Amino acid sequence: VHPVEDGGGVVQAGGSLRLSCAAPGDTFILFNMGWFRQAPGMEREFVAAISGDGVMTFYAESVKGRFTISRDNNLYTMYLQMDMLNPEDTAVYYCAAKSITFPVPRAPEEFDYWGRGTLVTVSS
Repeated sequence: VHPVEDGGGVVQAGGSLRLSCAAPGDTFILFNMGWFRQAPGMEREFVAAISGDGVMTFYAESVKGRFTISRDNNLYTMYLQMDMLNPEDTAVYYCAAKSITFPVPRAPEEFDYWGRGTLVTVSS
């Protein structure tokens, strides 16, 4: 699977963006998927993860209640709806995939496949 992110851009604080991650292939459902982000000078951090069937979702405390992760296995695509954005959300956002395991992984080193990232900039 080769994830490709899309949907980044510049948005004002309080605004919304939706990121997408496409990974075409009949095996898409066999992968747990995750979103990570990396701000300048910072380590890559977990944002959200979703199980292969889309039933289980997990969020970092910093985004809980503001971000929503989802996936459409028919379209081989995962999404991250980001609402109430603030400048601290500014980062490069990465999509990652991991062959299905239990529990759903949340550490960057547990994921096998990565996209190139999409930049999200939130202005104050």
